[in-house]
Order: sequence, then structure tokens, then C-alpha cells
Amino acid sequence: MLIGRVRGTVVSSTKHPSLNGLKLLVVQELDPETFEYSNEINVVADASAAGEGDVVMYCRGSSAKYADGLGGFPIDEAVVAILDSVCVDDEMVYEKRDK
Repeated sequence: MLIGRVRGTVVSSTKHPSLNGLKLLVVQELDPETFEYSNEINVVADASAAGEGDVVMYCRGSSAKYADGLGGFPIDEAVVAILDSVCVDDEMVYEKRDK
């Protein structure tokens, strides 16, 4: 599992029919200890109703297809949770604030 921040969305008018209605997000990976951005930016299928600015947990590879509601889709990454907080070695590195 990976941690990242939703930076935007992807819209495609022409795609494989099984992707119709699937929300696609631009997610930039975060280092879980420092919460600094990595250079890794991906298009990720959304299974958690995430939105721009949310910090999310996402999975990669074949396990992404098992996320709720995404079975059978030709995807490689899926958001599986919107995070409220992250604590590493008893230190809070992220805490969600109300928008």
C-alpha cells in the first residue's frame, strides 16, 4: 500500500467501455515518514469517493482490482481509503483538518 495526495482528476471521452463511469484521479505519492512528495505521479481509479487535496491510501498491481466496486476493470492502481491521520514512531506526521 502507498500513501499519496490527490492533485487532480482525469477526464477521458474515449476509453474502454468497462471504464465508463469510473472516477480517475491524479495522485502524487508521499513519503510516509516525512510526508514529502516523491516524483511519482499516477492516474489511480477511485473506490473511496476521494477528492482533490485528500490524502489517500492506494494499492498497486493485481490487488487494485479487488477494491470494492472495481472488480473486472482493467486498472493497475486504486484508492482504497481517505486518511484521517498518520503516526510514525509515535510522531504525528499527518492529521486531516476540516476544509
